[in-house]
Amino acid sequence: MLFSASRLLAAVVAGAGVADALYSIATTDDIKKTAADVAWDLMQYYKGNESGQTPGILPGPPPAGDYYWWEGGAMWGTMIDYWRLTGDDTYNNITTQSLLWQVGPGQDYMPPNYTASLGNDDQGFWGMTAMLAAENNFPNPPSDQPQWLALAQAVFNTQASPDRHDATCNGGLRWQIPLSNNGYNYKNSIANGCFFSLGARLARYTGNHTYAEWAEKTWVWMRSVGFMDDNYNIYDGGHVEHNCTDINKAQFSYNNGVYLLGAAYMYDYTNGSAVWLDRFGKLFDATVKVFFPNNIAFEVACEEHMTCTTDMLSFKGYVHRWMATASMLVPPYKDKILAVLKTSTEAAVQTCTGGANGRICGFKWSSKAYDGTYGAGQQMNVLGAVSSLLVTLEAAPVTNTTGGTSKGDPNAGSKSDHFTGVVTPPTAGDKAGASIVTLIILGAAVGTFSWMSTGS
Repeated sequence: MLFSASRLLAAVVAGAGVADALYSIATTDDIKKTAADVAWDLMQYYKGNESGQTPGILPGPPPAGDYYWWEGGAMWGTMIDYWRLTGDDTYNNITTQSLLWQVGPGQDYMPPNYTASLGNDDQGFWGMTAMLAAENNFPNPPSDQPQWLALAQAVFNTQASPDRHDATCNGGLRWQIPLSNNGYNYKNSIANGCFFSLGARLARYTGNHTYAEWAEKTWVWMRSVGFMDDNYNIYDGGHVEHNCTDINKAQFSYNNGVYLLGAAYMYDYTNGSAVWLDRFGKLFDATVKVFFPNNIAFEVACEEHMTCTTDMLSFKGYVHRWMATASMLVPPYKDKILAVLKTSTEAAVQTCTGGANGRICGFKWSSKAYDGTYGAGQQMNVLGAVSSLLVTLEAAPVTNTTGGTSKGDPNAGSKSDHFTGVVTPPTAGDKAGASIVTLIILGAAVGTFSWMSTGS
């Protein structure tokens, strides 16, 4: 039975003083047991399988709940990795249901109800989760449903479309997709990072070099526009009216993580090229320097004074998962990566002493104690970290020549809405949430959406 929000809050408050560490990651069995408990606690935040709720999403978007649409897609990626690494298929059916429910009428992860807040990064996260399902040989959907690889290709194809790329800032994806959205005038690292990573992964999976060409082009653009500097710091983004020269130098760990992941896939795809090894190595060193002081994950933009948004509270887990995958693809860095992840995870599980059950996880891992915060992001972070410790027991992600079974469609996304000014009406099966978000836009035009980027 799922916790209600009030019960969960009461549990956290009641257990805030618990201090003794509950979880162990000393052995494989310990890791699996810890991961199972953390996964169960994470899934208490999910209400999409309850009557009257929307499958696939966490409660929201605000003001209906704390979570924006993209974070549901990110959570299912966490659960797919959890299944692959632990063998626990408890949540497989609900994961499949969720990923298929949110595909949208174009089968491209652009559901109409979220158009008012739809960014390339939001769509990209769902696309990367579909790609992960293909790479992990997650059980395929029924034959009359969209397939994992085809969904990933649909997302990539829509983002590679000429109408998503323009001459401003000499290229690159904008943050938002519809031109009417706040943030459409902003180009940022995470939107382009999702596209870069997806292209690298599709190149490796399918062997189609066109995907790799897009990945290379995106990396070069990131360096040329200055969003990734000569020291491999990755900054948030810039505005098109300033030709992206007004760079917002906020740094977020998931930016580094998504580019590390893509670079690892490109290294493997290019059969260990010196160019991609150099790029990966320099970015890895910069990532550890900025985001892993004392080898413990730290969200530098917000953690010290706890100004993190709900979104930012989930970034650590993605970075752990993506670095773990990279360790399988870039052997020269395997030991370095795993050493960092182990130390960071040891700190992470020590924060899981909150709540009435004495195991709710906090956010400030460097404190090695529960900090009183709680949420899906905090649980997702620790689940991703703990599960990733099992990566040494797994083979590298599959391709269509090494056992991959997911069926693709090179023309996927051809029926997509290009948002040229006409808003697609919502489907009958979706919750009517877009009107709420539209009211927020109209009533707060001076602000900007900030669930995925600090740019405005």
